[in-house]
Amino acid sequence: MGTNLSDLYNQPVWLLNVFSGVPVGLAAGWAKKPAGERQAILHPERTRVFNGGALPPNNRSLGIDQIQYRQRGWGEVSEASYHKFLLWLENKMNGQRNPAAWEDFSHASLKEVRTMGEKIGSRLPSGLMMKTNGLPESSDNGGAVDQISSDELLKRSKSTFPVYAFGYNWLASNMDAAKSLASRVQKVIAENNVGSRRCRQVIIVTHSMGGLVARACAQMSGMSQKIIGIVHGVMPATGAAVAYRRCKVGMRDEDYAAGLVIGSDGREVTAVFAQAPGALQLLPSESYGTNWLQVHDPKGKALLSLPDVDPYEEIYLKKDQWWGLVDEDWLKPIEGKPISWDYYVRNIKIARDFHRKIDGKYHHNTYVFFGGGEEKQSFSKIVWNLKKGSMSERESDFSVNKIKMLNRNEGVRTDGSNNVYFGGRTVVRTTTRGDALTMLKTEESQWEARCSLQDGSGDGTVPVRSGRAPRETAPTAILEQFELPGIQHEPAYRDYPIAQMVTYYAITKLAAKADLS
Repeated sequence: MGTNLSDLYNQPVWLLNVFSGVPVGLAAGWAKKPAGERQAILHPERTRVFNGGALPPNNRSLGIDQIQYRQRGWGEVSEASYHKFLLWLENKMNGQRNPAAWEDFSHASLKEVRTMGEKIGSRLPSGLMMKTNGLPESSDNGGAVDQISSDELLKRSKSTFPVYAFGYNWLASNMDAAKSLASRVQKVIAENNVGSRRCRQVIIVTHSMGGLVARACAQMSGMSQKIIGIVHGVMPATGAAVAYRRCKVGMRDEDYAAGLVIGSDGREVTAVFAQAPGALQLLPSESYGTNWLQVHDPKGKALLSLPDVDPYEEIYLKKDQWWGLVDEDWLKPIEGKPISWDYYVRNIKIARDFHRKIDGKYHHNTYVFFGGGEEKQSFSKIVWNLKKGSMSERESDFSVNKIKMLNRNEGVRTDGSNNVYFGGRTVVRTTTRGDALTMLKTEESQWEARCSLQDGSGDGTVPVRSGRAPRETAPTAILEQFELPGIQHEPAYRDYPIAQMVTYYAITKLAAKADLS
């Protein structure tokens, strides 16, 4: 969701420019939009990538002006999430051309020379194993990290690395975005073959869902040869269970500020997600694993655990059960542009086919980092916890075991917030204060269900079970994979030096594999 979007008349509808470091315009514009207006605007066929976003000022030291930034796609992507990192990377890769002066890489034999201020770039010895400062000492499986050699630094110093950005319509299928990325890669290669310059390959760095796009792109005919390698950051490799949760209860209790933009309740989120194949492709795939959706009784015993095998048929396409992904009524919000259940089914099947197409497939030169650590800040499973409602037991028509398979029309009520009520009724009372008449709505129920909060390690969006999946499913393609404790999903590249250094390390390793013939 880090790409700027416009309507078909080139008027921005999703613009991630910042004020004092925060995309306040986006928040202000979406905070009060109801589900219907969200649905009417954020449809893949009514939006497209907007290249008119904010740009950095001219960079005199590197000779880059705003025209070039615009041509390189920087106006397509979130200023809030990416510009700080892109500027840092541009400077790291192109600022200092002397490899011996790259102080992020060190060796004991060079310390004395550097202290004396001598220029040794052209005499940087080959055959040294350099230390990358700020890099984790081990990969996610505890193995030693493959260190960078001075030979790799010397080879990197022979090239320049103009930094481009690529935005894509995250509402449309990621397969569509992959095709656009393939075209962009070929365009970048072509425009860098000018005069004495030669370019045959690119390095791709991805964030979040962009990793799915790049994986699909790399499988297209001829593309793996045009891509030296890919660096994936906080990628939902097999999906993220929180996508289900947001469709059911929104983001209000997960992240209030983000909920104002993405959707505070299930109605607001579903209105967009159900019509957007790209968003649905964030859901857990078959490779995410089993039993990640559960219903628990008041004592914590699991009454229902899904999926057994297929999340699409067992969860996402369940039209009647209250725990199914989408409530059909929410496809037709007031003042929206309603979609049918069949249209939603079509989009789920597009998501399923995309998941299966990229399952276990990665570019043969891939680096990965994901958020982890001991803190429980992600949703590995989604658990509905049942508790007795306000009505007395003698009034109860439902056993706790019956609730797990109730249909939506069997006395089940929810407004899309984190409360589901079974049995009973909605009671509306009026009170008067002076001349004012106030209506108070309360729920009387036999049972209630609430969706639990975070239960596992991760970055707040992608749980560890998905973040670490690349090495588990494609071990020969993953050259290094890092678990980075404590990093958050959206600002992973912007706010965390360790993520930046992992990326810088991976790019340097990949640069040494470039075809310079």
